[in-house]
Amino acid sequence: MSLSIALFQMDIVWQNPEVNLRRAEEFVRDAEADLVVLPEEFSTGFSIELTPSAEDMEGQTVAWMRSVACRWGKAVAGSIPVWDEGRHYNRFIFAAPDGRLVTSDKRHLFRMGGENKYYTAGTERVVFEYGGFRILPLICYDLRFPVWSRYRQDYDLILCVASWPSSRRNAWITLLRARAIENQCYVAGVNRVGHDDSADYSGDSAIVDFMGYDIVAAGDGEQLLTARLKLEPLRRYRKRFAAWADADDFSLRG
Repeated sequence: MSLSIALFQMDIVWQNPEVNLRRAEEFVRDAEADLVVLPEEFSTGFSIELTPSAEDMEGQTVAWMRSVACRWGKAVAGSIPVWDEGRHYNRFIFAAPDGRLVTSDKRHLFRMGGENKYYTAGTERVVFEYGGFRILPLICYDLRFPVWSRYRQDYDLILCVASWPSSRRNAWITLLRARAIENQCYVAGVNRVGHDDSADYSGDSAIVDFMGYDIVAAGDGEQLLTARLKLEPLRRYRKRFAAWADADDFSLRG
């Protein structure tokens, strides 16, 4: 069993969904993949300016994701700012070609940028299945918190979408590999490139195997990364080197 995945390391035009969605669709169309993953807040750029950015779940970007997934026969994932029942969320959205939607709200809000003042943190750790793979979604800052993403025999692949500034690129590069090693899982992390009013972004997107080795990795510049992940080698490795079986028990609260 295998899953072909593509990461679009994208240069996002600030607060211009029409341009960003049009360009993203070109990459979805051309990607030879079962799943195409876009960066954090790919339609607008990472923003706490919620009035012009946020949409509800019936808005333009969710409708675009469903339409594009259906049109090109590929799942599409990324995060957008969402207004839902009186609160704002940085929401990961997965759209399958058959119209199925999966959502997961960012758990750890980036207080140094003021995200925690305007958004509401997610409370549910979501795992979903696609193409035979069990998938745990993370959004940017979530990558720093290993307890939230700890493997509990419940997933095979971490998908992390990000707007991670180049000033902290070493942390991004290191943590993607660390999460793969400690959880004995595949990790696919897609980061944006370019710049906005607050930061520069260097990309460094990567797809990493369950031992922490790069399958494919990017440097600077806009590009599309693709790889085919195989489930059986992961299962064999977890059986042969069962470090997960010695993990400490814990529970999450709040």
